[in-house]
Amino acid sequence: MAIKQKLVESSVTDPKVFFNRRQFLTLGAATSIGMSLGFEKAHGFWGNSSSVDVQTAWREDPSQGLYPVTRNPVFNKFTDEVTDEAIAAQYNNFYEFGSHKQIAASAQALQIRPWVISVDGEVERPVQFDIDDLLKSMPLEERIYRHRCVEAWSMVVPWSGFPLHALLRKVNPTSRAKFVRFESFLDTKNAPGQRQSWYPWPYVEGLTIAEATHDLTFMATGIFGHPLPKQHGAPMRLALPWKYGFKSSKSIVKITLTEQRPVSFWEEIQPKEYGFWANVNPGVPHPRWPQRTEQVLGTGTFRNTEIFNGYGEEVAGLYPNLSDMALYR
Repeated sequence: MAIKQKLVESSVTDPKVFFNRRQFLTLGAATSIGMSLGFEKAHGFWGNSSSVDVQTAWREDPSQGLYPVTRNPVFNKFTDEVTDEAIAAQYNNFYEFGSHKQIAASAQALQIRPWVISVDGEVERPVQFDIDDLLKSMPLEERIYRHRCVEAWSMVVPWSGFPLHALLRKVNPTSRAKFVRFESFLDTKNAPGQRQSWYPWPYVEGLTIAEATHDLTFMATGIFGHPLPKQHGAPMRLALPWKYGFKSSKSIVKITLTEQRPVSFWEEIQPKEYGFWANVNPGVPHPRWPQRTEQVLGTGTFRNTEIFNGYGEEVAGLYPNLSDMALYR
């Protein structure tokens, strides 16, 4: 159902007074996220005025000398649909910095050095990687991927990074590893959204081991030929083009292989709307946003949403029981 009434954050009563956590978060999704489709028309993509140049702030990243990287021609079929970089840079979801799309400037408070990524759990060689050492050791490449948000907007971007399976080979998963859990940073000093205790911080997501080791599963460390800007989830995030965007965790600090299926951030908040699988399927409706079509950012047009976001040929084999609608929640 479309939400037509626009609410201003300052007009919303303190949720700790009138709502328990889940009630408030359900309302918040209906108001703050649900307005996103009208944001482009009303405000353009330029965000709040700020002294921070959110398009070029990545120049301070110490890894900038590694980019641009060579494009992998296998992942190149949407080249003609690439979204304008200025638009992609300033239309973002990053709840750690706010529940609206204009978070690019405030996300510059994210401290990305030093940055350590732990890989542990059901692995033979648990390890902690300094991000710069990790980047120098990985086979960096560029891939053109579609990105489809459950809010019914989409974009196409050239990510730089490496397949997750290349990282997992370094730690050698055991036979007990059935799932992979991703945990994002926790920094209440610099991320104001994380001071809202009704959210289950830090952000957590998960995949099956089969999904995690699929060749499409990509750890993005750059975009548009340069290091990943902070609003995109620097210094490292997931890119899962066949799943809704909330599955692609940002600013990851910990990867844990486990026997037990992890409960993700949005699944904990509202499991009837945000399930573990979240595979793109236009045939499965959402209570707030239409899934059969999507607004293509920067074009003023809509396109028909495709099953698995157009990656069905690559990933359908991961899901032998395609009649199970739970696979798309």
